Amino acid sequence: MENSINSTILGQEQIVRLITIATLSRGHILLEGDVGVGKTTLLKTVAETLGGNFERIEGTIDLMPHDLVYYTYIAENGKPGVSSGPVLKHGDELSIFFFNEINRARPQVHSLLLRIMAERSVHAFNQTHVFPHLQVFADRNRIEKDETFELPAAARDRFMMELHVEQPQAENQLKDLMFNPRFHDADKLVDSADKAIVPFQQLNHIAASIQDTVQASPTIKNYGYHLCRAIREPANYGISLSDVDSNTLIKGGMGPRGMSYLARGARVNAWLNEREAVIPEDFHTIIKQIAKHRIFLNPVYDYDRDAIIDSLLDSVLNTIQSP
Repeated sequence: MENSINSTILGQEQIVRLITIATLSRGHILLEGDVGVGKTTLLKTVAETLGGNFERIEGTIDLMPHDLVYYTYIAENGKPGVSSGPVLKHGDELSIFFFNEINRARPQVHSLLLRIMAERSVHAFNQTHVFPHLQVFADRNRIEKDETFELPAAARDRFMMELHVEQPQAENQLKDLMFNPRFHDADKLVDSADKAIVPFQQLNHIAASIQDTVQASPTIKNYGYHLCRAIREPANYGISLSDVDSNTLIKGGMGPRGMSYLARGARVNAWLNEREAVIPEDFHTIIKQIAKHRIFLNPVYDYDRDAIIDSLLDSVLNTIQSP
C-alpha cells in the first residue's frame, strides 16, 4: 500500500506512514497545509489503494447538513424527487468519505459529521444507516480566513491525527513535479495507482487483531500514561518553558479518547516495524500528530500557539524518563 502511494505521490513518505497507522487504527484523519501541495491528490490515492466506495463533498458557505444525506431535484415528470446524498449513496459499502476544505462548512454541518465520525451511522428516512467500514478524511486550508469556520474542539477530537502536508524539499522531486507530464493531470495520476490493495471489508478485523496481539509491558503502559498526563499537567512534572507559566498554560489536554488513540497507534507502529511489543519510539513517532490538536492553551498564549505546543511536547519527551 505504502509503496503504491509513494510511487504516485512524491516526497510524502512520513505522511503516508502516518496515514497507514491511522487507517490500521481505524482513526479519522485531518490534513492541513498550503494551497497546491497535493492534499486532495494524496487522499484520493489512499482511497484507491483501500478500495471500497469513495465519496467526496466540497465544503462551502452554503452547504447544509441535509446535503450530506440527501438532495432534491425536479424529475422528468415535473414532480420533486429525493435521492440519497453522498453519505447514503453506497450504504454499508462506503469506505472513505472525503470532506474537502472542511473549515468552509457551517457549524451545523460539523455537528452532523461529528455523529457520522463518532458512531459510523446516521438517521435518515426513518431508519438508522450504519457504515461499519467508514473512515473520514478531511482537509482544510489554513491560508484563507474569509468565509471559514474554525472546527469546534469536539469535532477536532474525533480526528485521530492532524497531519501537516508540506511540499517536497528534495530538488529532484520538485523538478519532477514541475516538468514531468505524469504529474500534471491529477485525476489521471490517481487513476494510475494500484486499486484495492488492502481489503477494506477486513480492516476492522485486522485492526482488532493488531491490538490483541501486540503487547505492551507494564513499564511501557506506565510510560505512555505519564506522557499523556505531563501534556495535561506540565507543572506537576517539573516542565518549564521560556516566558510561559506552566501552572496556567493548559486549559485542556489529552483526554481518554486521545490517550486511547496514542496506545492504538503505538501498537500499529510496532506491528508495521515487525515487532510484537511496543517500545518508547512507537509513542514518539505519533505523539505530536495525535496530541497537538488536543491541547488547548490559556488564551493569553494563543499568539504563538504552534511554537509553544511544539516546545511543550519536546519538553515532555525530554523530561519523562524513557524505559
